[in-house]
Amino acid sequence: MGMSTGGGPSGSDTSGPRPDVNITPLIDVLLVMIIIFMVIKHKDPHRFESKIPEKPKEQQQVKSDTIFPVLTIDRQGVIRWNTQEKTEEQLKRELKEFLDNRPSDLRAAFIKAPRDVQYERVMKLIDLAKGAGASPIGLQIDNLD
Repeated sequence: MGMSTGGGPSGSDTSGPRPDVNITPLIDVLLVMIIIFMVIKHKDPHRFESKIPEKPKEQQQVKSDTIFPVLTIDRQGVIRWNTQEKTEEQLKRELKEFLDNRPSDLRAAFIKAPRDVQYERVMKLIDLAKGAGASPIGLQIDNLD
């Protein structure tokens, strides 16, 4: 059951193969892996960049309904900006002027429509708001009575 270590008194055959583990290829693979990990480690970023928000400019008191325009379309196709009724041309012109004077992070607009308004009308209003420079556009679906 045991292995012969050669030339013992039991008279075993010493000319057969000896089971040796050749560790040279294993060490070669180990050294290559160490070199690869050392090279990869140096390509990692050494620091993380962070953006610190700038100090806000003087805050103006703005009414909450003028922070972001809320465009409403009803079942009859009447378009309102907040509570004022507008035609498509008026809305396009005034919304563009309003959004052009705002910083890029405050150019959102919300579109509000009842569920049974035709999809085409809502999409037309979304396109109108995008054309005026609104981004992002939020949808508010209500059961406007």
